[in-house]
This record gives sequence, structure tokens and C-alpha cells, in this order.
Amino acid sequence: MKNASISTLGSLRQQTIRVTLSLPVQATLYTSLCALTLWTVYFSTYPAVHNQMHSVRHHTLMVGCH
Repeated sequence: MKNASISTLGSLRQQTIRVTLSLPVQATLYTSLCALTLWTVYFSTYPAVHNQMHSVRHHTLMVGCH
């Protein structure tokens, strides 16, 4: 009984690692991280970042500044 539960946990762990390291999951995580970074920089209220990104926001299509 104990050996069966250990092998099930090992199998579950291997399956989790396989899914986590798959290309679609990696691509999704990378895209999400890039989008979050751009969102943070574009819409920052920190004055130094806001002033540097001001003209970039005005020249990017579909992105308003104020």
C-alpha cells in the first residue's frame, strides 16, 4: 500500500514537471511577464518614469496618456 502511494506521488511529480516545462506554458509565462512589464512602465505614476514615457505613450497607437 505504501509503495503504491509513493509511486503515485512520483508519477504526479513527473507529470507536473513535464507540464510546467512544456513550451506552451513557457510561452504563456514569458508573454505575461512582458505584458506586465510594459503595462507597469507605460502607466507608472512615478514622476521620473512617467515623464520619460510621456512622449512614447502619445506616439503609440491606441494608448492614451491622461
